[in-house]
This record gives sequence, structure tokens and C-alpha cells, in this order.
Amino acid sequence: MRIIICLITVLVIVLPSSLHAQTFFDAGRFSAAEPGNLLPAEWYPLTFKKIPSHTQYSLIKDGNTVVIKAVSRASASGLMRKIRIDPQKYPVIRWQWKVSNVYKNGDVTKKTGDDYPARIYITFEYDPDRTGLLEKIKYNLAKQFYGEYPPSSAINYIWASHAAIGTIVSNPYTKENKMIVVKSGKKTLNTWITEERNIFDDYIRAFGEKPPMISGIAIMTDSDNTKEAATAFYGDIQLRGN
Repeated sequence: MRIIICLITVLVIVLPSSLHAQTFFDAGRFSAAEPGNLLPAEWYPLTFKKIPSHTQYSLIKDGNTVVIKAVSRASASGLMRKIRIDPQKYPVIRWQWKVSNVYKNGDVTKKTGDDYPARIYITFEYDPDRTGLLEKIKYNLAKQFYGEYPPSSAINYIWASHAAIGTIVSNPYTKENKMIVVKSGKKTLNTWITEERNIFDDYIRAFGEKPPMISGIAIMTDSDNTKEAATAFYGDIQLRGN
């Protein structure tokens, strides 16, 4: 789906000072929530004006654990939490996910195939000290329109349909959004998988420079481009220190 980074502009939640004394931060502790239709605490819907059909998210019990279930039918939307955290101090992200199917027409290189049954989406702050004059003008105009600066870049950890694991490619809609294939294909469908990635190192591999501050984390299951359908499940998400 088309990811328009400039649209993702909401209030930044400043983390408590106690975070600096911890070695981890629970970005999404879904297992502690009550099952039902209400969203987990501090997470909110991420929708797009040009996409009228939204993915349905709910808190359910899978076995003995509460997780988020996502159902997408030719639709797209996500759930997001705004945080502000230094990826150099907390570089490791750890999460659990499960998908029931992949897409026949999914393709990381094409706009028509830019759908994923599951993804973890990380946004990064705009830093005026790292941009040229034209970029400063663009972001200042965006701030006037939205009330704050939009993120400057993003990493998507994706469950692809066909691409090779380890692939890093620019999103077909914007080069500021990098797609990193963590899982691919049907081999581990309907199986809970625990993933762990180093955001700091992945950002350098994807963009060729050190990352700015993290500004948010989202989960997303979308199928608006392929016009297919998928069901995915998301477990707890945690950021860890060195």
C-alpha cells in the first residue's frame, strides 16, 4: 500500500525518565490487555484518506495469551504508538507474529504488489541538522499544515510473499521508506515466530547513515493493492538495550 510518511503526524509521547534505568521497554504489551474489541493502551488507528476500506484489528486470546488479530480484505490500515526513544541506547526490537497466508500477487518491487500480511513499521524523527535547504522548506511547510514535523524516514520489517529473506529495498512509492524482508513465503504459516532485529544496524544498512530518534512503532496488515485477503496475529513488542 502507499505509505505517505507526511500523513503520520500525531502527538509524541515522551517516555518516562525511568526508561533510562531499564534495559528494555514494552512498546506493545498486548498480552497484558483484556480480550475484546478495544485497542491496546497507547495505540491508535492509523488510516489513510484515499483508502476507504480498513483492516480490522481486535484483541483476542490465542491459546492462553492475548494478542492482536488483524483481518484485511482488499483493505489497509494499521495500529500505531508514538514513542520517542534513542535507537543507539535501545537498538534491539523483539516481537512475535503469525500469519495464515501470503499473497499470490505480492511483490516488494511494484506498487501493485506493495501489500504484506504482516509488518512492523518504525518511524524516525525529522532532524533539521541532517537536511539541506529544500528539505527544510518541505518539512517546515508540512509542520505548518499538520502542526508538527512528520517523520523523516521509516523501516518496515515485513513478512513478504516471494522476496528472499534479508532483502532490503526502497518502498515503490517512496525511497524514505525501506522494506526489510524478515520472513517470506508459506513455510512457517500458522506458526508463532519470535523475531529479533537490531534497528540501529538495519538503519545503517538501509540508509547508509546512523538513525535519528525513533518517533513511533506500528503494526500493519494490508491488501488494498493486491485486492486479496490475509489474517495475521501480533504478539508483544519490546525494545531492548545493549
